[in-house]
Amino acid sequence: MFLKNKTAIISGGSKGIGLEIAKTYAQNGANVVICSRQKENLDLALVSAKKEGVSLNAITCNTAESNSIKKVVDYTLERFSTIDILVNNAATSPYFGPIMKSTEKDWERVFKVNVQSYFEFAQQCFPSMKQNKHGKIINIGSVAGKTPMDGLGIYSVSKSAVMMLTKVLAKELAPDNIHVNAILPGLIKTNFSKALWDNEKISNDLLKMIPMGRIGEPKDIVGIALYLASEKSNFITGSLFSIDGGLTT
Repeated sequence: MFLKNKTAIISGGSKGIGLEIAKTYAQNGANVVICSRQKENLDLALVSAKKEGVSLNAITCNTAESNSIKKVVDYTLERFSTIDILVNNAATSPYFGPIMKSTEKDWERVFKVNVQSYFEFAQQCFPSMKQNKHGKIINIGSVAGKTPMDGLGIYSVSKSAVMMLTKVLAKELAPDNIHVNAILPGLIKTNFSKALWDNEKISNDLLKMIPMGRIGEPKDIVGIALYLASEKSNFITGSLFSIDGGLTT
């Protein structure tokens, strides 16, 4: 029970990596609040968690809207009085193709969700963590932020920004004993990345580049996510952890 009596918020927590992290945290004693845009996805997530013997709390949230983020934080504080852990996992990649053909709207949407919402969630959770003199913020980045991938130009740039946001927050929040780190998944088999692993040519090309020779699963991310949320990682901040089967080795 590494997270007994801790309270965690996980954005984009209704499926994929976010849901696996949420269930793992709950199994380790945490009060977990997941948020996502679609209520039906949250309902399915609650059913999935219940089948595995854990309970989650859910609330809708459009991370592109500041008021919606505040609503999630207020809900969590009203229900549990504190916030110990924040996992910024929500992301979007509405445009797939050459970056020169992207539009201003594509850039605005991606950066609002993938970068600005991460900061706004951290900003909203900061007062509780500061009061507790302890906190864990985990940003879900991507190895695409380190290595450009075909068709994912804007997404790659946004995930590079997440890495720097992680380091800036880590440095500024360290005096308040708040640890900020980032997990950089490689190709993980989720609905979000389906355009990559469901495309035979792209998938085969990527598999040739992965030393371990397989696509990752959401469960491959939960170990490092649990470690970074627990007291076992209390002297780690500003670090970036690539979980990619050796892709960026």
